[in-house]
Amino acid sequence: MEDAYTRMDRMYRYQRYVYDLTRKYYLFGRDRLIAELPAQPGEHICEVGCGTARNLIALALRFPATQFYGVDASAEILRTAAANVSRQRLESKITLAVGLAQNVSPGVFGLQQPFDRIIFSYALSIMDDWRAALEQGLRQLKPGGTLHIVDFGDQAGLPVWFKTMLGAWLARFHVRFRPEVRAAGEAWMNAGHGRMSFRPVLRGYAYRLDFVKAAAGAPLDLPIVGNPT
Repeated sequence: MEDAYTRMDRMYRYQRYVYDLTRKYYLFGRDRLIAELPAQPGEHICEVGCGTARNLIALALRFPATQFYGVDASAEILRTAAANVSRQRLESKITLAVGLAQNVSPGVFGLQQPFDRIIFSYALSIMDDWRAALEQGLRQLKPGGTLHIVDFGDQAGLPVWFKTMLGAWLARFHVRFRPEVRAAGEAWMNAGHGRMSFRPVLRGYAYRLDFVKAAAGAPLDLPIVGNPT
């Protein structure tokens, strides 16, 4: 059985050449997240599942005094990401690394302090263990840091046929709807680990979740919610 690295490299070996061109037509909500991200000078911000670095580049151009980091399981797609970063001459602002979401930490990039913000943009829906990835993200944030997620929603406001068709098509790329993510955020909030805001995008086609980690408190003992797969 192939591991996550091999599977992701196989998937993106050729897709990386057309990834941004095709994804712009159905990965909605990313640009609004970029526009609304309250980044500050001197912050360290990581995108988990950064792909071609499209989001990181847009953020680095908008926030030149902020440092950005991107991690992805596919070395293949990071080849495209590195070329894109170099083309924009942003090597001093964006650092990339190969890795799995559940192992992400500031130490991967040689940092001593926790991240100020972590972004998951259409990433959790392709991960086998989304919960481990999300919990690791929360643990690697500083107190008061923020977690920002945009991904496929439950399609509640759209016709059933559309949800069925979209789900079948996305399954070809190992993408699955993750309605449990909202429940996980609510469980964290109820346990006193921070506060959450959630809103649907385009009648539930996608969703946006923002979580502010509690400024102080006991070490994280995160509630187990849902099934990892």
